[in-house]
This record gives sequence, C-alpha cells and structure tokens, in this order.
Amino acid sequence: MSSKPQALTSIGPMRAFASNAKKVSTELIEINENLMEFNKFVTEYYKQLSETWTEAQKKVNQKSPDVPHDVEQIESFKRIWIDIFDNDFTELFDSEKFGENYGKLVSKELELTKHWNNISNVILQSANLPSKEEIDEVYREMHALKKRVTKLEIELKKKKEIKNDGGIKNEK
Repeated sequence: MSSKPQALTSIGPMRAFASNAKKVSTELIEINENLMEFNKFVTEYYKQLSETWTEAQKKVNQKSPDVPHDVEQIESFKRIWIDIFDNDFTELFDSEKFGENYGKLVSKELELTKHWNNISNVILQSANLPSKEEIDEVYREMHALKKRVTKLEIELKKKKEIKNDGGIKNEK
C-alpha cells in the first residue's frame, strides 16, 4: 500500500474525502476571494481609525501645546483630550462611509465563517463524524432533558415533603 499512494484514496475515510475534495477546493477558492475583499475592508477600517486618531491628536496638540506642569493643567489637558477624541470618533462612527465599510467588513467575515463551516462539515462527513448542526441538536436535547429531570426532581421532592409532613401530623 505504501508504495502506491494513489491506492490510499480508494479505501476508508480517504475515499469519502477524495470524493468530497472538489467541494473543499471550491470552498477554498471562494474563501480566497472573500479573504481578499475582507482584507480590503479591514485595511480601510484601520485607515479610517488611524486618520481620525491622527487628526484628533493634532487638534489636542494645537489646543494645549505646553506640557502640563501641575495637577490642574493635567486635568485640563485630559478633559481637552477626552472631548476632542470623543467628538472626532463619534463623528467617524456616525459617518456613512464608516458604516458602509464596517457593514461590508462584517459581511465578509460572516461569509468566511460560512465557508470554514462548510469545509469542516465536508471533512467531518468524510470521516463519518457528526456535523456541527447534529452536535448542536444533541446538546439542545440534552439541555431540555436536564431541565425536565430537574423539574421532576423538584416535584418529587415536594411530594415527599407533603407526604412526610402528613405522616408526622397523623402520628401525634
């Protein structure tokens, strides 16, 4: 077998994976395209943050060019810094350009996650393992059963207490 690596794909889980390799390849190509777009949007995101930070810092430097020497000047400098940065970043976050870019960034991130999940499911299916959705369903059922058992235990405990209280009263 080891002298014939191509024969390995005809047995066991590798056969299933080989038959699903086209799905994985397609997902990887789409991931690559989405990743390029994601990188474009993340670059723009950090560019916007960086430019806003630089402009806000310039404004702070213009308003308070001297290095503060006492506590009152330091507090005044902090208030100026906070006000300017608060205003500039609020303006950035409220801008249509930032919102549009951020929305596309999140959208591409979700598409990347979808592709990774698809690849994971193909690999799990090839190895004859349950998918994430199947595992999640089992967890939901287990959670529901735990709640039901806890509720039944509480009811049983209450019934025992009532029975014990009734038995004690009758004995007296």
